[in-house]
Amino acid sequence: MKILVLNPGSESLRFALISADPPTGDQVRGQKILSGVIEPIGDQASFRVYDGNGTVLRDENVPAKDHDEASKQIFARMHWTAGDFDLMALRVVQGGDRYREPVRIDDQVVLGLEALDDLAPLHNASSVAVFRAFNAALCGRVPAVAIFDSSFHRTIPPVAYTYAIPHELAAKHKIRRYGFHGISHNYLMLRYAEMTGTPIARTNIITLHLGGGCSATAIKDGESVDTSMGFTPLEGLVMGTRSGDIDPALVGFLARKENGSVEVVERWLNTQSGLLGISGISQDMRILTQRANTDERARLALDVFCYRAKKYVGAYLAAMGGASALVFSGGIGEGAPSIRQSICEGLEGLGLELDITRNSDIRGREGRITREGSRLQAYVIPTDEGLMMAHLALRWHAGASSDR
Repeated sequence: MKILVLNPGSESLRFALISADPPTGDQVRGQKILSGVIEPIGDQASFRVYDGNGTVLRDENVPAKDHDEASKQIFARMHWTAGDFDLMALRVVQGGDRYREPVRIDDQVVLGLEALDDLAPLHNASSVAVFRAFNAALCGRVPAVAIFDSSFHRTIPPVAYTYAIPHELAAKHKIRRYGFHGISHNYLMLRYAEMTGTPIARTNIITLHLGGGCSATAIKDGESVDTSMGFTPLEGLVMGTRSGDIDPALVGFLARKENGSVEVVERWLNTQSGLLGISGISQDMRILTQRANTDERARLALDVFCYRAKKYVGAYLAAMGGASALVFSGGIGEGAPSIRQSICEGLEGLGLELDITRNSDIRGREGRITREGSRLQAYVIPTDEGLMMAHLALRWHAGASSDR
């Protein structure tokens, strides 16, 4: 079957065409026929298309003021028809407590996603806009399946997802830790289990998805039991432009001191904080790494980033009673050996013995970066949200077909 995978980000729209058989087990398989991206969304954007080997097929500038226009630009240039696909798989960041599994998108589901937009202010509305544009272009003839970033974390127990606020308020507004990047963390768990020959039910690892957005997940017996992102994707690790953990009193304090609204402060925390906010230079880890030796704020941004990640690793090791491995992924996790080294340094007392040479040699590919006898191993595993989404969409399709 051919699956069109659509992955809207806060400032991008990624897509891929994947050919795969219906899954018969937990191994994630498929052939990427092509992929592409439009970014940054907001005005003029770069439109790039790659073949299955990653070779650039086209690279041009297009207008893309929002995700709706970006979707239409893709269709105008790819000349697709409904006959080119069997399924669409659409990434949706927030499913709340309403959507815990993949679901076919219809008018009722669209209304449900819109109702959850305030829980993921940079994402859910974009997913709805992309669905509407693609559904219209395909005349509604291709089933569309919503794949939720939050659904992998549905197994987190109450002790980990409960916030210490008045119970009545939490129940009324459905306030709890939901978690995100679940598609990536799910893939990393399955791929680690396959690589190492570990049964999923005995897979105990900590996964670090480090990119523009960052999150850590504690996975025990193959299930998510805690994760750093919470009620929204703002909580947790330091990210490109998001603050991660802060004292919640800062929101009211800044609103009063700067004569701004809560909405303005939330926008600062989502779009002007993190690596960008600390450094004052960039959210791009590559630029900050280049500047770190000469710019004090760039160095501080990197140090805070790594320190926060290390704290979460230590906390999860304690909460889980230990783990077999730490898994790095995402653009930073896969491609920045110096950041991996900084996070791992200091974990020797917890059993992690980094192999400096292995770590330096691995960029953008799978591999172990710790010594053979390390009690706590560390791996780099490039994530593949597209393949994981296709896998989950095909599982949904198999279940839907058997129900008919």
